Amino acid sequence: MSTVVSRMRDRLGALEPLSVEIDDDSAAHAGHAGAAGGGGHYRLRIVSAAFAGKGTLARHRLVYDALGDMMRRDVHALSIAASAPGEA
Repeated sequence: MSTVVSRMRDRLGALEPLSVEIDDDSAAHAGHAGAAGGGGHYRLRIVSAAFAGKGTLARHRLVYDALGDMMRRDVHALSIAASAPGEA
């Protein structure tokens, strides 16, 4: 597991997730302008009770807040699938 993925996983722990899956898709974007700046491309699937009763935008804000400054340095693009327990 990459260092960035490990740090993302650690920070997302603040949301007390039941499950977290992070895929590093950076290699598929080699040569992309954002990749030149050092930020990677990631796909996140996360299930947490913190998302219950919240819309998509609010869920994404919780993820961005948990990742903090990583969103400015380490992550160029992040695809998020955030759900509450029991949601499909």
